[in-house]
Amino acid sequence: MAHFAKLGKGNIVERIEVVSNDIATTEQAGVDFLKQLYNEPNSVWKQTSYNNNMRKNFAGIGYTYYQSKDAFIAPKPFNSWILNEDTCRWEAPIVKPDDGQRYNWNEQNQTWDLISNI
Repeated sequence: MAHFAKLGKGNIVERIEVVSNDIATTEQAGVDFLKQLYNEPNSVWKQTSYNNNMRKNFAGIGYTYYQSKDAFIAPKPFNSWILNEDTCRWEAPIVKPDDGQRYNWNEQNQTWDLISNI
């Protein structure tokens, strides 16, 4: 199955649709099918993939499509986070500990806080 993201104002993803591979033999064939199905000839659709083998990330509602990067990018989760230009994913300014524990980002203190198991 092929997945497509409908872009709205500001290239923000408004909807995700699934189209059979029999119909979406190419990205353009899938786009044409959706435009006809919804009777929206001027709508803008971009194919996306769960395998992240196209457009960096699987599109989600509220993501933005950046044409210059040909990528879907999630909304920025925290003001301090920085976009990784290679992966097009947001990263904390401090690497999350990799010790098997669970952490939440604390924006105010700019730290990873251990989640209590209580």
